[in-house]
Amino acid sequence: MTTMSGSDGASAGGSGGRGWFTPASDAAPAERPAPDALDAAATPQGTRTVAPEPQPQPEAEAEPHPAQPRAAAAPTPSAATVSQAPAASDPPAPAAPGTPSAATDPGTPPAPTGRLADSELIRTSMAELERSSEAATAYFYALLFVQYPHLREMFPAAMDNQRDRLFRALLTAVRLYDDGKLLTDYLGNLGRGHRKYGTQPTHYPAVGECLMAAIARYTPQSWGPRTEAAWVRAYTAISQTMIDAAAEDEKRAPAWWDAEIVSHELRTPEIAVITVRPDQPYPFRAGQYTSLETPWWPRVWRHYSFASAPRPDGLLTFHIKSVPAGWVSSALVQRARPGDVLRLGPPAGSMVVDHRADSGLLCLGGGTGIAPIKALVEDVAGQGRPRPVEVFYGARTDHDLYDLDTMLRLQERHPWLSVRPVVAAGGVRAAAEALAGELPDAVRRYGPWSAYDGYLSGPPGMIRTGVETLVGCGIPTHRIRHDSLDELVAQGA
Repeated sequence: MTTMSGSDGASAGGSGGRGWFTPASDAAPAERPAPDALDAAATPQGTRTVAPEPQPQPEAEAEPHPAQPRAAAAPTPSAATVSQAPAASDPPAPAAPGTPSAATDPGTPPAPTGRLADSELIRTSMAELERSSEAATAYFYALLFVQYPHLREMFPAAMDNQRDRLFRALLTAVRLYDDGKLLTDYLGNLGRGHRKYGTQPTHYPAVGECLMAAIARYTPQSWGPRTEAAWVRAYTAISQTMIDAAAEDEKRAPAWWDAEIVSHELRTPEIAVITVRPDQPYPFRAGQYTSLETPWWPRVWRHYSFASAPRPDGLLTFHIKSVPAGWVSSALVQRARPGDVLRLGPPAGSMVVDHRADSGLLCLGGGTGIAPIKALVEDVAGQGRPRPVEVFYGARTDHDLYDLDTMLRLQERHPWLSVRPVVAAGGVRAAAEALAGELPDAVRRYGPWSAYDGYLSGPPGMIRTGVETLVGCGIPTHRIRHDSLDELVAQGA
């Protein structure tokens, strides 16, 4: 066993590496490759193009890659760039003779300033960027790899799925920009998670510079000095939050853990239950998830929930469903065997139980989303303090209820637990008394639920409708927990 897996080398801390750099507009022309060269470099020669892996939550990779923050990225400018002069392309209209200015007219609301003004400017440019998101992200990566070729090896061979994740992450960070705590938690998880890629503080300026240039190129209507300065301030704060989180995490945890597969059980031709033994203690909480990398696809990570509460023997279990064009999931289900060694990223997620409360738990699990729900049930049982737990286990067909027997055995042992399987289509098990129909409809038939805390795990669509259902049943949003934040925010939920 190793004593430290995946050391990052140089510390991410210190006074340097704050994500500051000279803006692209200040650089000498000779330092910039021609636009045509960037367009040609957008897809490196020899790179394979594959269909992106569908993203069921929390199995899907929702994390952008190494030196690429999952957040609005822009560099820190020179003092001249930070000036608040209005954009040259959008000067204020002159006041008509005899018309009071906004500064003197008491009926005119003052122009927004500070973070609010930055938020409005960034959102305006993002709305314009959405119309050319594919071209903008391709240009960003081309610029990054041409100007900083040593960063190319940190990314997977095929970049199509990577580009999609970048833009989705931008949307998430921008829409969270006004929520300081939520954004800080989001970025902290990213900073810690990026350690497994070998991301260093010196990488953030390169990313900010190239992303700033890409945004400027594809937002000609909204871009100007004020918008640039707003992006700069946002990126400086974002990158520093991620750098600080990584530096703090480095003091107490490795960048990744090596984990040997000790058990591989096929529950269906598409679903495997895999148990691994980490090379050193792995601290986590029931309901959380981690990222996995296989030896067959280096630098390609996917998220999977822990399927059990922490165990005395230190083993970790995951439920993996193979999906079409899923590099990691297919390898784990069809190719992995006992003895193979995987890499684990750090634990993440907030779908955990508050054991100080006495409220019941209303849990909705769809497909392999039942894995963290099972872990939550074991967690409650381990506390020795009974509290009602209601589980609705949803599946498209009876065949997909691959872990129902396990859940029913838990129900037999714990009188405070109720498990209701729900099948949307096809035949159902009469012995299991499965409910026919959609999961939200089944939840509405029972209750009342207003005194319960809600927990949801499954595909993004199920999370979205599940949240709406629980709110409609009287559970306030602050008592509903799930870890599909970036997908929901990006879709405007």
